Amino acid sequence: MPCPSHESVVFIALEAVRAVLGGPESVAPVRPGRVVAQGMVGGQLLRVFVDVDRRPPEVVTAYLTSRMDKYRRSP
Repeated sequence: MPCPSHESVVFIALEAVRAVLGGPESVAPVRPGRVVAQGMVGGQLLRVFVDVDRRPPEVVTAYLTSRMDKYRRSP
């Protein structure tokens, strides 16, 4: 039985995460040792959080959002 708080879980393709990490639209520090890389995937913004102070770097989490105005910076 699905958890009520996770009824709209969406699985993100590994290829999409790799594509954003390989050519991000932007990369911003979150805290020392962690960055967020983001890029567009299928009309939504994919945000990938990475611990870069590890060898190799480790993906912590990733999520899709339609709130591009909140997370994208204007040039």
